[in-house]
Amino acid sequence: MRTRTITATSAKGLLGVLAALLLLTGCTAPGERGHGGAATPAAPGPAQGGGPASEGYQGPRPQDQNLLAWTGDPNDAGHVTAQSAAGVGGRVTLVRIVLREQITWSDIWLGLAGVDPNAQLSNCYLGVYDGAGTLRAATSDVSAQLMGDAVAKPLPLGKPFTAAPGTYFIALLLNGNWATNALTLKSTGAGISVNAGLAPPKLRYSTVLTGQSSLPATVNLAEQSTSTINTGWGSQWYGIS
Repeated sequence: MRTRTITATSAKGLLGVLAALLLLTGCTAPGERGHGGAATPAAPGPAQGGGPASEGYQGPRPQDQNLLAWTGDPNDAGHVTAQSAAGVGGRVTLVRIVLREQITWSDIWLGLAGVDPNAQLSNCYLGVYDGAGTLRAATSDVSAQLMGDAVAKPLPLGKPFTAAPGTYFIALLLNGNWATNALTLKSTGAGISVNAGLAPPKLRYSTVLTGQSSLPATVNLAEQSTSTINTGWGSQWYGIS
Protein backbone atom coordinates (compact mmCIF):
# COMPACT_ATOMS: atom_id res chain seq x y z
CA MET A 1 0.00 0.00 0.00
CA ARG A 2 1.25 3.44 -0.87
CA THR A 3 1.18 6.11 1.86
CA ARG A 4 0.62 9.83 0.96
CA THR A 5 2.74 12.17 3.04
CA ILE A 6 1.42 15.71 3.64
CA THR A 7 4.29 18.08 3.82
CA ALA A 8 4.34 21.24 5.94
CA THR A 9 4.13 23.35 2.78
CA SER A 10 0.96 21.65 1.48
CA ALA A 11 -0.66 21.83 4.95
CA LYS A 12 -0.11 25.59 5.02
CA GLY A 13 -1.73 25.84 1.58
CA LEU A 14 -4.84 24.02 2.75
CA LEU A 15 -5.13 26.21 5.83
CA GLY A 16 -4.90 29.30 3.64
CA VAL A 17 -7.74 28.10 1.42
CA LEU A 18 -9.94 27.35 4.44
CA ALA A 19 -9.23 30.76 5.95
CA ALA A 20 -10.21 32.49 2.71
CA LEU A 21 -13.49 30.57 2.54
CA LEU A 22 -14.33 31.45 6.13
CA LEU A 23 -13.57 35.11 5.45
CA LEU A 24 -15.87 35.20 2.40
CA THR A 25 -18.66 33.48 4.32
CA GLY A 26 -18.43 35.88 7.26
CA CYS A 27 -18.73 39.00 5.06
CA THR A 28 -22.40 38.22 4.39
CA ALA A 29 -24.47 38.19 7.59
CA PRO A 30 -27.31 35.68 7.98
CA GLY A 31 -30.58 36.98 6.57
CA GLU A 32 -28.83 39.28 4.07
CA ARG A 33 -28.40 36.73 1.29
CA GLY A 34 -30.74 36.57 -1.64
CA HIS A 35 -31.28 33.54 -3.86
CA GLY A 36 -28.03 31.94 -4.90
CA GLY A 37 -26.15 33.48 -1.98
CA ALA A 38 -26.15 37.03 -3.38
CA ALA A 39 -26.46 39.78 -0.79
CA THR A 40 -29.74 41.75 -0.82
CA PRO A 41 -29.98 45.46 0.08
CA ALA A 42 -31.18 46.40 3.55
CA ALA A 43 -34.83 47.46 3.88
CA PRO A 44 -35.28 51.25 3.99
CA GLY A 45 -35.91 52.74 7.41
CA PRO A 46 -38.83 55.03 8.28
CA ALA A 47 -38.91 58.47 6.70
CA GLN A 48 -37.87 61.45 8.78
CA GLY A 49 -40.82 62.83 10.75
CA GLY A 50 -42.11 59.49 12.02
CA GLY A 51 -44.24 58.35 9.08
CA PRO A 52 -43.75 56.13 6.05
CA ALA A 53 -42.17 57.79 3.07
CA SER A 54 -45.32 57.05 1.03
CA GLU A 55 -47.52 59.29 3.19
CA GLY A 56 -45.91 62.59 2.28
CA TYR A 57 -47.51 65.94 3.13
CA GLN A 58 -51.26 65.71 3.70
CA GLY A 59 -52.09 69.22 4.85
CA PRO A 60 -53.71 70.46 8.06
CA ARG A 61 -56.30 68.35 9.82
CA PRO A 62 -58.92 69.43 12.39
CA GLN A 63 -57.14 67.39 15.05
CA ASP A 64 -54.04 69.54 14.55
CA GLN A 65 -56.03 72.39 16.13
CA ASN A 66 -57.87 70.35 18.77
CA LEU A 67 -61.06 70.17 16.70
CA LEU A 68 -63.05 67.13 15.59
CA ALA A 69 -64.07 68.38 12.14
CA TRP A 70 -64.41 71.58 10.14
CA THR A 71 -65.91 72.88 6.93
CA GLY A 72 -62.40 73.71 5.73
CA ASP A 73 -58.97 74.81 6.91
CA PRO A 74 -59.54 78.07 8.86
CA ASN A 75 -56.29 79.36 7.38
CA ASP A 76 -58.17 79.59 4.07
CA ALA A 77 -61.17 81.40 5.57
CA GLY A 78 -59.71 84.84 5.07
CA HIS A 79 -62.70 86.44 3.36
CA VAL A 80 -65.34 88.24 5.39
CA THR A 81 -68.96 88.11 4.37
CA ALA A 82 -71.62 90.62 5.29
CA GLN A 83 -75.30 90.89 4.52
CA SER A 84 -78.03 93.30 5.49
CA ALA A 85 -80.56 92.40 8.14
CA ALA A 86 -83.20 92.58 5.41
CA GLY A 87 -81.22 90.09 3.33
CA VAL A 88 -80.67 87.30 5.86
CA GLY A 89 -82.71 88.18 8.94
CA GLY A 90 -85.15 85.37 9.74
CA ARG A 91 -83.66 83.02 7.12
CA VAL A 92 -82.06 79.71 8.10
CA THR A 93 -78.64 79.55 6.44
CA LEU A 94 -77.26 76.03 5.99
CA VAL A 95 -73.66 74.87 5.48
CA ARG A 96 -73.26 71.17 4.74
CA ILE A 97 -70.56 69.09 6.42
CA VAL A 98 -69.87 65.36 5.92
CA LEU A 99 -68.55 63.41 8.91
CA ARG A 100 -66.37 60.39 8.13
CA GLU A 101 -66.35 58.97 11.67
CA GLN A 102 -68.56 59.07 14.75
CA ILE A 103 -68.04 61.97 17.14
CA THR A 104 -69.62 63.49 20.21
CA TRP A 105 -70.65 66.93 19.00
CA SER A 106 -70.59 69.55 21.75
CA ASP A 107 -69.71 72.93 20.18
CA ILE A 108 -69.92 74.82 16.92
CA TRP A 109 -67.00 77.15 16.28
CA LEU A 110 -67.97 80.35 14.48
CA GLY A 111 -65.45 82.65 12.83
CA LEU A 112 -66.59 86.14 13.85
CA ALA A 113 -64.70 88.69 11.73
CA GLY A 114 -66.30 91.99 12.74
CA VAL A 115 -68.90 93.34 15.16
CA ASP A 116 -71.35 96.21 15.16
CA PRO A 117 -71.35 97.81 18.63
CA ASN A 118 -74.63 99.52 17.81
CA ALA A 119 -76.43 96.39 16.60
CA GLN A 120 -79.65 95.29 18.19
CA LEU A 121 -79.62 91.51 17.99
CA SER A 122 -82.10 88.96 19.31
CA ASN A 123 -83.16 85.40 18.55
CA CYS A 124 -79.83 84.43 16.96
CA TYR A 125 -79.00 80.71 16.99
CA LEU A 126 -76.71 78.01 15.64
CA GLY A 127 -77.85 74.42 15.27
CA VAL A 128 -77.29 71.09 13.54
CA TYR A 129 -79.69 69.35 11.15
CA ASP A 130 -79.10 65.80 9.96
CA GLY A 131 -79.41 64.58 6.38
CA ALA A 132 -83.17 64.12 6.80
CA GLY A 133 -83.67 67.73 7.91
CA THR A 134 -84.26 66.96 11.60
CA LEU A 135 -82.82 69.35 14.19
CA ARG A 136 -80.37 67.36 16.31
CA ALA A 137 -79.15 70.13 18.63
CA ALA A 138 -79.05 73.92 18.94
CA THR A 139 -77.37 76.64 20.95
CA SER A 140 -79.13 79.07 23.21
CA ASP A 141 -79.52 82.63 21.88
CA VAL A 142 -76.00 83.73 20.85
CA SER A 143 -76.85 87.40 20.25
CA ALA A 144 -74.50 88.54 23.05
CA GLN A 145 -71.59 86.50 21.64
CA LEU A 146 -72.04 88.23 18.28
CA MET A 147 -71.61 91.65 19.87
CA GLY A 148 -67.98 91.34 20.95
CA ASP A 149 -64.59 89.62 20.49
CA ALA A 150 -64.16 89.26 16.74
CA VAL A 151 -62.37 85.91 16.90
CA ALA A 152 -63.10 82.23 16.28
CA LYS A 153 -65.19 81.15 19.25
CA PRO A 154 -66.88 77.93 20.40
CA LEU A 155 -70.63 78.21 20.93
CA PRO A 156 -71.95 75.27 22.98
CA LEU A 157 -74.95 73.24 21.95
CA GLY A 158 -77.70 72.96 24.52
CA LYS A 159 -76.94 69.25 24.78
CA PRO A 160 -74.06 67.34 23.15
CA PHE A 161 -75.12 64.48 20.89
CA THR A 162 -73.55 61.47 19.24
CA ALA A 163 -73.15 62.18 15.54
CA ALA A 164 -72.75 59.05 13.43
CA PRO A 165 -70.89 59.27 10.10
CA GLY A 166 -73.02 60.99 7.50
CA THR A 167 -74.26 64.33 6.18
CA TYR A 168 -75.17 67.22 8.47
CA PHE A 169 -76.07 70.88 8.00
CA ILE A 170 -74.87 73.61 10.35
CA ALA A 171 -77.63 76.18 10.62
CA LEU A 172 -77.29 79.90 11.35
CA LEU A 173 -80.25 82.13 12.19
CA LEU A 174 -79.79 85.89 12.62
CA ASN A 175 -82.41 88.41 13.72
CA GLY A 176 -82.30 92.08 14.61
CA ASN A 177 -80.71 95.16 13.12
CA TRP A 178 -77.04 95.71 12.27
CA ALA A 179 -74.85 97.65 9.90
CA THR A 180 -74.21 95.62 6.77
CA ASN A 181 -70.43 96.02 6.70
CA ALA A 182 -69.91 95.87 10.46
CA LEU A 183 -71.26 92.47 11.53
CA THR A 184 -69.17 90.10 9.42
CA LEU A 185 -68.32 86.39 9.49
CA LYS A 186 -65.25 84.46 8.34
CA SER A 187 -65.90 82.57 5.15
CA THR A 188 -64.22 81.05 2.12
CA GLY A 189 -65.64 83.72 -0.12
CA ALA A 190 -67.38 81.02 -2.15
CA GLY A 191 -71.04 81.63 -2.86
CA ILE A 192 -72.36 80.39 -6.17
CA SER A 193 -69.35 78.16 -6.89
CA VAL A 194 -69.57 76.24 -3.61
CA ASN A 195 -72.57 74.30 -4.96
CA ALA A 196 -70.90 73.16 -8.18
CA GLY A 197 -72.29 69.78 -9.24
CA LEU A 198 -74.93 69.74 -6.49
CA ALA A 199 -78.70 70.19 -6.28
CA PRO A 200 -81.27 70.20 -3.44
CA PRO A 201 -81.49 68.47 -1.02
CA LYS A 202 -77.70 68.16 -0.95
CA LEU A 203 -76.55 71.73 -1.58
CA ARG A 204 -73.40 72.57 0.30
CA TYR A 205 -74.56 76.13 0.98
CA SER A 206 -78.14 77.37 0.96
CA THR A 207 -80.98 79.01 2.84
CA VAL A 208 -84.43 77.75 3.75
CA LEU A 209 -87.52 79.47 5.11
CA THR A 210 -88.06 83.12 6.06
CA GLY A 211 -89.47 84.94 9.07
CA GLN A 212 -88.04 82.48 11.64
CA SER A 213 -87.40 83.54 15.25
CA SER A 214 -86.05 80.12 16.29
CA LEU A 215 -84.70 77.06 14.54
CA PRO A 216 -87.62 74.81 13.54
CA ALA A 217 -87.66 71.15 14.57
CA THR A 218 -87.48 70.09 10.91
CA VAL A 219 -86.68 71.68 7.56
CA ASN A 220 -87.49 70.49 4.06
CA LEU A 221 -84.08 70.22 2.41
CA ALA A 222 -85.72 69.88 -0.99
CA GLU A 223 -86.59 73.57 -0.61
CA GLN A 224 -82.97 74.68 -0.36
CA SER A 225 -82.55 78.04 -2.10
CA THR A 226 -79.51 79.88 -3.48
CA SER A 227 -81.19 83.22 -4.20
CA THR A 228 -79.61 84.88 -1.16
CA ILE A 229 -76.34 82.98 -1.58
CA ASN A 230 -75.97 84.37 -5.09
CA THR A 231 -76.07 87.96 -3.80
CA GLY A 232 -72.71 87.52 -2.03
CA TRP A 233 -73.58 85.80 1.25
CA GLY A 234 -70.29 83.80 1.19
CA SER A 235 -70.08 80.33 2.76
CA GLN A 236 -69.21 80.66 6.45
CA TRP A 237 -66.39 78.77 8.16
CA TYR A 238 -67.35 76.43 11.01
CA GLY A 239 -65.46 74.05 13.27
CA ILE A 240 -66.69 71.24 15.50
CA SER A 241 -65.56 70.22 18.96
